[in-house]
Amino acid sequence: LPVQFCKPAFAFLPQSPGSAAATMEFGNAKFGAVALALQALFVALFAAFAKYDEQADAGLWGNATGRLRPAEVGTENSLGPNYPMFQDVHVMIFAGFGFLMTFLKWYGFCSVGLNMLISALVIQWGMLVNGFFHLKDAKFSIDIQGLLAADFACAAVLISFGAMLGRLSPLQCLVLSLVEIPIFVANEYVGLYIFKAADMGGSMFVHVFGAYFGIAASKALTAPGDGKNSNDHSGYSSDLFAMIGTIFLWLYWPSFNAGLASGDDKHRAVINTYLSLAACTVVAYAASALFEKGKFEMSHIQNATLAGGVAVGTVADMMIRPYGALIIGCLAGLLSVFGYAVIAKKLRAANILDTCGVNNLHGMPGLLAGLLGIIYSASASLDDYGNGLYQIFPARAPVTANGSAFEYVVKDGTLSVEGGGAGRSAGSQAAFQAAALGLTLLCAVLGGLLTGFILRLPILDPVRMENFFQDDRFWHVPSNYDARPFGGEGSVPLNDKEAEEPV
Repeated sequence: LPVQFCKPAFAFLPQSPGSAAATMEFGNAKFGAVALALQALFVALFAAFAKYDEQADAGLWGNATGRLRPAEVGTENSLGPNYPMFQDVHVMIFAGFGFLMTFLKWYGFCSVGLNMLISALVIQWGMLVNGFFHLKDAKFSIDIQGLLAADFACAAVLISFGAMLGRLSPLQCLVLSLVEIPIFVANEYVGLYIFKAADMGGSMFVHVFGAYFGIAASKALTAPGDGKNSNDHSGYSSDLFAMIGTIFLWLYWPSFNAGLASGDDKHRAVINTYLSLAACTVVAYAASALFEKGKFEMSHIQNATLAGGVAVGTVADMMIRPYGALIIGCLAGLLSVFGYAVIAKKLRAANILDTCGVNNLHGMPGLLAGLLGIIYSASASLDDYGNGLYQIFPARAPVTANGSAFEYVVKDGTLSVEGGGAGRSAGSQAAFQAAALGLTLLCAVLGGLLTGFILRLPILDPVRMENFFQDDRFWHVPSNYDARPFGGEGSVPLNDKEAEEPV
């Protein structure tokens, strides 16, 4: 019904009903109606199922009773240690990812704008879907950790979006988010709560999942010839803006990997990520110069310098030693540059389009992180971790009678594993780590292929090849905007004559 109301709004346009401009305007109106309907649905679902966590409930704490929890007495920030890291991750999602995608010369508005749209939608949808997996008395609670988990879900969808950057309409972005999040949450739930795999920085459940979900969806969405488009390139200014996104991500990545950790685990995650990023950056510059005959390639520096944060994510809170973090960073930098310089070209030749190169930044470094998780899980022992072993690997705690909690003592006090552990050995834990990685790949590829076929439906206003990588399809643009600076009419590959003529 709202779409029908929107039709008369464009009646004044001089185009015929079947013209491209009229179709575009109607498609944009369709997006507006769907977006409003989704937001109304989210309001209704939050009203029915969401509540404040006890830390935010005035009926339990604060002015209503005049009581404060001991942890809040005498502190300046009663939100606790998670809020500063939540702020950091929030900046990564909206500024880091957004600006990193602005490398396309004529697609900056969409890169930043659709990034913000997807994030705002997924924050709400991710909380709802994740909450349905943790309902208690028909309600789910929202706290700072829940907000952080919602940002993690945003990261997964934005990674997938990066694989198809420049080729999706706003309406397709909504559908991508709606379909991907339930699959993402289900896979993460099985990995964390059934397999009880360790993945503190989300390298498996966020980066591997997001990358290969996006690549599979891109493959299903791609038609022959879609990769031949003269607007699929960067410019001097657009590459500089993208580098701003790289800096934001690089600075705040330790918070991404350590945000959900606690105690000494949080300290180790920050240190390990910081060292891995530093080593990765040096090696990425060196590898870029070697692959590009003595010069640096900007796409390598924008992306491969971040691969150390992905590769160390799964083991960020583990006892990998400072030198181990440096080695991981070196491997990640080399692997990522190799992906951009060699593997990306082979994928493109096979008509597997990956606009942002998410396979090289998130996919392959994420697989490396998963393999490292298997190795370090197999070697984890009480000699290295003490009782902290049960904090990272709760399934390795002993089985308790009648499912009671298993309590253990650490420096900060007494902690517990609710319901007891599973009594796993180191080898058994490593096997579950491998199972979690394999399941993640399977869910990502199958879910991505399904989503790609859904995104091809005509009702979702798929973008035509001649409109790829162009802002003016969906935005009002300045008068000096020219998305066809080389190719004559339409966005098409250059021929030899056009390539020789000066612009």
